[in-house]
Amino acid sequence: MKQMEVTILGQSYILACPDGGETSLLSAVASVDQEMSAIRDAGKVKARERIAVLAALNLAYQLAERPEAPAPRSKSAPTQDSAQIDAMLARIDAALGGDGQLL
Repeated sequence: MKQMEVTILGQSYILACPDGGETSLLSAVASVDQEMSAIRDAGKVKARERIAVLAALNLAYQLAERPEAPAPRSKSAPTQDSAQIDAMLARIDAALGGDGQLL
């Protein structure tokens, strides 16, 4: 696992990245940065934490609207995907630091 430095909404973050996952991570970072920038530039929301939550909701909604989107999974049967999402949220929370937790 390697570490990559990325910038989202003008803030630098060091993220862990599995070997061979650099392109996917950079694509995800670009999507998040674009969504957060659009929300910030609209001028109605200023707090970075609120921008992050709104961007996450917008991106999740876009994913859910895709025709090939899988059905939501039950919380009673955790999967590798849900473990990866939990780990990613923990890293985001750590990166936000004093700004508060994302979710």
